[in-house]
Amino acid sequence: MRVLIVDDDFYSRIMLHDMMRPVAECHIAVNGEEAVGAFKKALEDGRPYDLVCMDLVMPEMDGQQALREMRAYEEEMGLSDAQRCKVIVISMLEDSRETNDAFFLGGADCFLVKPIEEERFMAELRALELMA
Repeated sequence: MRVLIVDDDFYSRIMLHDMMRPVAECHIAVNGEEAVGAFKKALEDGRPYDLVCMDLVMPEMDGQQALREMRAYEEEMGLSDAQRCKVIVISMLEDSRETNDAFFLGGADCFLVKPIEEERFMAELRALELMA
């Protein structure tokens, strides 16, 4: 499994990386702009990400915008819903509007509130059929 971890907070990135490292090849981006670039390159190289863990509030480009651009690029590349990358939005925000936007405008598959509990995170990966 290939995973892109997108978060401007160093400790959040490390925590997710440590959880995923035993089961995935992990790449890191510190903002939405960097994430979109990495996401597009992975698709162009024929090695797409299976999972993106995306923070919402970041400098340069926020997670909502990055997610919309990623989904638009998948559509441009002709990917079906089944071929699309799974996206877990991870944020400190518990705002229902942000959650709604992440799901309905950005196409997120899951929304988790920080701090992330490893057991809950792994359960979501299983629910998304990314792990047995």
